[in-house]
Amino acid sequence: MQNRNPAMRTVAMPADANAYGDIFGGWLISLMDSGAGLVAARHAKGRAVTVAMDAVEFHKPVKVGDEVSVYAEITKVGRTSMVIATDAFRRERHSEEEELVTSAKFTFVAIDDAGKPRAVNAG
Repeated sequence: MQNRNPAMRTVAMPADANAYGDIFGGWLISLMDSGAGLVAARHAKGRAVTVAMDAVEFHKPVKVGDEVSVYAEITKVGRTSMVIATDAFRRERHSEEEELVTSAKFTFVAIDDAGKPRAVNAG
């Protein structure tokens, strides 16, 4: 991804893990959806909602205590929609090295106050 500023960053905690100490995939997807949503809302200059998610790939597990960074980049803009490629990386607490753990593509639609799709700026 060109933009190396994370859309979100957090630490995986015990409540986010299964009995084996791995972080739930759903927790990670939720974090990625939130990060992509921030990018979508900024681009749309208003409310944008998730309408689809595809191409989810879990590459490696996330452990309790790992720092998780979500990077999101708009890859396509339609009249009312945006496709956002989203990658999550883990970093062990005492390390500087990041490792890709999950990738997904999210589609968002910009909506108005009545919840109806509205045009977004293509630029």
